[in-house]
Amino acid sequence: MVSPSTMKAVRESGAVPNAEYVLEVEDVRKEFPGVLALDNVQFKLRRGTVHALMGENGAGKSTLMKIIAGIYTPDSGTFKLRGVDIRLKSPLDALENGIAMIHQELNLMGPMTVAENIWIRREPKNSWGLINHGEMRLRTEELFKRLNIDIDPMVEVRMLSVANRQMVEIAKAVSFNSDVLIMDEPTSALTEKEVTHLFQIIRVLKAEGKGIIYITHKMSELFEIADEVSVFRDGKYITTKLSSQVTRDEIIRMMVGRDITQMFPKETVPIGKVKLSVKGLTLDGVFKDVSFDVREGEILGIAGLVGSGRSNIAETLFGVTPASSGTIEIDGKLIAIKSPGQAMANGLAFLTEDRKDTGCFLLLDIQDNTQMAVLQNRYVSYGFVQQKQLSKDSSIMAQTLRVRTPDMQEPIMNLSGGNQQKVLIARWLLTKPRILILDEPTRGIDVGAKAEIHRLVSQLAGQGVAVIMISSEMPEVLGMSDRIMVVHEGRVTGLLDRKDANQVKIMELASH
Repeated sequence: MVSPSTMKAVRESGAVPNAEYVLEVEDVRKEFPGVLALDNVQFKLRRGTVHALMGENGAGKSTLMKIIAGIYTPDSGTFKLRGVDIRLKSPLDALENGIAMIHQELNLMGPMTVAENIWIRREPKNSWGLINHGEMRLRTEELFKRLNIDIDPMVEVRMLSVANRQMVEIAKAVSFNSDVLIMDEPTSALTEKEVTHLFQIIRVLKAEGKGIIYITHKMSELFEIADEVSVFRDGKYITTKLSSQVTRDEIIRMMVGRDITQMFPKETVPIGKVKLSVKGLTLDGVFKDVSFDVREGEILGIAGLVGSGRSNIAETLFGVTPASSGTIEIDGKLIAIKSPGQAMANGLAFLTEDRKDTGCFLLLDIQDNTQMAVLQNRYVSYGFVQQKQLSKDSSIMAQTLRVRTPDMQEPIMNLSGGNQQKVLIARWLLTKPRILILDEPTRGIDVGAKAEIHRLVSQLAGQGVAVIMISSEMPEVLGMSDRIMVVHEGRVTGLLDRKDANQVKIMELASH
């Protein structure tokens, strides 16, 4: 077994074995309390290729990647890097040996500049031993020029959009000149144009002989960018295929162990009276004069490019950022919503797009996270929480959404991103909302769970709930919505009926 320090020296000297595979994993096992996350799995990554890793949430994909990146230590198994046996003991070991990971949940430090985030612990120094900010800026500009990224290196990260933060994460990983680059849902916050840009970067890295592990739930991306695909299910390795020799349906069948017959189970339900009426809603500097109605049983999709103001409209409806002007009526009654508490008191529920920063209480368990929105209303009697019934209903909701966990006392931070998303959906469904706002409800969710969530949303509409659904995935908007409102630069540019909507019309309205 070669030590990380020896492997680093071998890599830097250039005297590396000319192995076919840049990375080989065999018989890796990893168990957490009550959960066998990986059951003797295997994985091989060829040089100069993109290898997609597919599986439902909880299949073990992210666990394996964290082991490869030195974050977790496997219980057993062997690893070869460039043909040499190695065991990594920390993320720093991995980076020094040419393995970089772009996490699904962004890990940048908001108060620091873009350049500081990219070169942290590797800052250029002047003759006095102090950080040379001018040199650091030049290095960042050179890196961005190579990757064709247009971001000011000196701006603080917290001022960037989620999409631009993702591009900074990608640039940071590339800056290590890694031979193995792990991308975990890298396009979840990117526009179609930005995805095209990312794929250009990936093709450059492939041409340089890098090996890229690509985790995604988007089938279209797999067939566009991946050379090979490996499928995991329930912590087990299923198979590896050339992407050119497998179909979408075959991959789904291998992932879930069954056929998914209907991805968008839109039910035809009676559309009732206007439940929510918004007139002239404005948030100065963000969006202006937004007006629309949502009826009982209706699913109103909101489409638009990242930065168009979609999420800001949702946050204002829920009182996160109170409106500068305009009116909101619920059941014909004028309501002033100045806080999320007021919104919830009037029957609104809001699933935010960023589960890490504004959704999950990461240090609490699943039970506490699920119950968080109902502790002041439905389950409180004479000042006491009806804990037995609340716990029962929370467990039923988690089972309905197929949250993969040993029990409800598992810390939510131990779950995969997709399972965290299911817990958040369960939280809001427990409130029995009359108006449900969903911002990117299936981001990071596997294909099987997506169909389940779509079915659940359709059922809620059938029960008379008014649903507002924001999504960057065009098939989801088109497949689930009764009407689609398109937003561009803070203004409503169109409202389309389901029968009249298509991708071309929506993109035309979203881009001008």
